[in-house]
Amino acid sequence: MKKLLFMAVLTITFLQVINAQQFPSFYPAPNQGGLQGGMGMTWIDGKPYYSLHIRPELSFSNWGLGLDVNLDFDTQGKVRHENFNEFSDYLSLIRYVRYGYKGDSFYGRLGALDYATLGHGSIIYMYNNSPSFDVRKVGLELDMDLGKFGFETVYGNFGQAGVAGMRGYVRPLKFTSLAEFPVISNLEIGASFAEDFNKYSGVTKAEFNDSTKQLNVLEDMGKTKIVGADIGLPIHITDMFTATPYFDYAKIVNFGHGTALGLKLDLHGLGLVTAQAKLERRFNGNNYLPSYFNSLYEIERFMVDKSGKNTNTKDGYISKAERLQNLGDPGNGYYGELLIRIFNAFDVLGSYQRLDKDPKSGILHLVTDISPKDGSYVARAGYDKIKIEDEKDLFKLDDRSYLYAEVGYKPLPFMLVSIVYNWTFSPVRDANDNVVDFVPQKKIEPRVSFVYPFPM
Repeated sequence: MKKLLFMAVLTITFLQVINAQQFPSFYPAPNQGGLQGGMGMTWIDGKPYYSLHIRPELSFSNWGLGLDVNLDFDTQGKVRHENFNEFSDYLSLIRYVRYGYKGDSFYGRLGALDYATLGHGSIIYMYNNSPSFDVRKVGLELDMDLGKFGFETVYGNFGQAGVAGMRGYVRPLKFTSLAEFPVISNLEIGASFAEDFNKYSGVTKAEFNDSTKQLNVLEDMGKTKIVGADIGLPIHITDMFTATPYFDYAKIVNFGHGTALGLKLDLHGLGLVTAQAKLERRFNGNNYLPSYFNSLYEIERFMVDKSGKNTNTKDGYISKAERLQNLGDPGNGYYGELLIRIFNAFDVLGSYQRLDKDPKSGILHLVTDISPKDGSYVARAGYDKIKIEDEKDLFKLDDRSYLYAEVGYKPLPFMLVSIVYNWTFSPVRDANDNVVDFVPQKKIEPRVSFVYPFPM
């Protein structure tokens, strides 16, 4: 518990100084749009490229469209190979097409999934389908809430098989005379199923021949499947304050199971301040990891074994499935989360989890966006870190880290001069052009952007 309190203080302190990444669900206002375009010089792993970016966003009533054109040219004037070497790279020029917003009665988003979540997050939580700029994917979120029942869905990759999940839920008391009682009528019961259809999701032993670029799978546990159930009761204490106690159960097929008892608090202060907090106590059985499909799952799924000894990674596991197979008793754990949004111009989000007996179970997620509407500066950043062993390991950039940061100044209302830093991942491919591993990649880009908002 002391470590959890320490992390809460550390998270709040960090959020006051860190620059921020694009915040989840941050779109232009209805019937407005914006055009961002920029040029700069990018250094990718020490090699220079000339960069051109065009990112228009349009919002028509409930509809929204965002494009994302990124071109990197080498010093010979040729487009960088990894920009457009897969069909999904062309699809990803459309960053998103959406209808509504997460939490609306109907919400849909096609494109990049930044932080997709099902239910309370015990199975799919903050899932990012494109942690690498060079392997951008097109996925789908589709939710519908019909009052008495509804569903949420996530699909990670239309280019090839990937993570898919669905949660259906019902509010049973709304079918009875108790529907008139405001406190208990919102009782919600849900059931979830998720599966990773990727062919490497269950691989626990494999060998990679670095000279021939051929991968030989030695042991495969089959596709990773997870089922779950949950119950929650939103209690509207006032028009501005809601408390939701909940309980989740999840079972990883062929492995272990776990439960989570949590409390979520929501504050909506007259449209000026939004705050959300969540605290969970997690009870985990043998061979079970909560929130299995998380922000860096696409990196954890499978890590090619170049040594031929199945110990390519620092923790000795070739895949997340192998880690799960050898986990044993991870112990119980805590999870905490805090979101603050002020005037829709200052957004901060931080979360941290750690299990009692697993020394490499820490997972940190930080995002903030400080961009006043009429301000002369922009500061954005986002940071994810998995398998954290101790507090000294928190902000060390390595193969378990993902970082985006941009700091900029507006000499003119429509011009932004900024520095962009990315610690992301570059794919390793086999002889058949399949991605079998990721290695850290550093990108530094001085950028001049033109930002032009306009009414529709």
